[in-house]
Amino acid sequence: MRNVLTLVLGGGKGTRLYPLTKHRSKPAVPLAGRYRLIDVPISNCLTSGLNQIYVVTQFNSASLNRHISQTYQFDPFGGGFVDILAAQQTTDNTDWYQGTADAVRQNLRYVLDHDVDYVLILSGDQLYRMDYTELLKTHIDSKAHVTIAALAVEEEEAKACGILRLDPSARVTGFLEKPQSRHDLDMVKTAPAAIDAHGIKSHGREYLASMGIYVFNRDTLVEALEKTPYHDFGKEIFPTAIRTRHVQAYLFDDYWEDIGTIRAFYDANLKLASREPPFEFVSDGKPIFSRARYLPPSRIEGAIVRNSLIADGCQIEAGAVIENSVIGVRSHIGPNVTVRNSIVMGADFFESPAELAANAAHGLPRIGLGEGTLVEGAIVDKNCRVGRFTKIKNTTGHDTSPETQEAMIVDGIILLTKGAVLKDGWTMPEF
Repeated sequence: MRNVLTLVLGGGKGTRLYPLTKHRSKPAVPLAGRYRLIDVPISNCLTSGLNQIYVVTQFNSASLNRHISQTYQFDPFGGGFVDILAAQQTTDNTDWYQGTADAVRQNLRYVLDHDVDYVLILSGDQLYRMDYTELLKTHIDSKAHVTIAALAVEEEEAKACGILRLDPSARVTGFLEKPQSRHDLDMVKTAPAAIDAHGIKSHGREYLASMGIYVFNRDTLVEALEKTPYHDFGKEIFPTAIRTRHVQAYLFDDYWEDIGTIRAFYDANLKLASREPPFEFVSDGKPIFSRARYLPPSRIEGAIVRNSLIADGCQIEAGAVIENSVIGVRSHIGPNVTVRNSIVMGADFFESPAELAANAAHGLPRIGLGEGTLVEGAIVDKNCRVGRFTKIKNTTGHDTSPETQEAMIVDGIILLTKGAVLKDGWTMPEF
């Protein structure tokens, strides 16, 4: 595995995850109370024996930089690293990344600096567990130039993915990015029996979608990027490679979720808090790693908690009711607060008694949820100050709303922006 270099693509502006990406890049978005999205692909690499990892970012990378530098540290003799490659102007290029392939192209010098034969390319905003050694084995055994990880999806999901067509040996014979028309969908449809024949369970699903996980022979990758102006792997690189190279599929048959939208982020987190979550953060000796914060245990004083995740360092006061929710690190949940079907991301720091007194003197609520507050169907970003008897709920039924200084509605979910301040009695304004 020392013969493999990994590039984790952090994505663009993250507009579909806005306002969670207002002050952070997509891979830095918190997950399940104490993790960040970037922890998933990096942990999969580490448990697979891969420790030469670059994270390619472009926007709002400061918090991601801090998280990675504080989390992933290796001994000086093993040769391992997790480094950030942020977009930058050079003598060769003064443009922002124009797509996934262009992001790799602009960082090719780092690939060429390493004496490796294979380059693994991952996405930074997905939730799954994969042993990349199996992916590499498929690539090497099939003598492929490129291998694409794929899973079976239904038609509606297929419209948002790159869809593969395979021959009986799982060699890729066609690739279509985000097919929409009936004609295009029929072109890349695969019979469930044919999918089952490849060793995975189709459950009636008729499309094989790219997971955004690729293995390239290093020379193939370098040639494809140096000899073409193509910007995107799915739309341009793969259709061309299929005609001239051996492109193989690695079929995956386990939980996988693309955390690319607010609705997907919200649903994935709440499923993790359910009685039988589809994904466990510790499984068969393959944990998802994150930063060690050395926080105290959470204190729960006469509250009711059902089907929820409670992170470290929280204080939950008497009379609080928390149902089907995720409560992040250092959260303060005041007395008689109700949190239902919601994500409360917590805080980056504890407030000292002196700070609490000074803020109270200026009429500023403490970080957390004040007495009697209702939070339902919402996402409360970090460091929010919520006063007493507020109502954080989408009572209008609107799917979207304009952004205010404190909140907005996206996909029917009300979001409090990072650091928002809500005075006593606040409710979502009409619009």
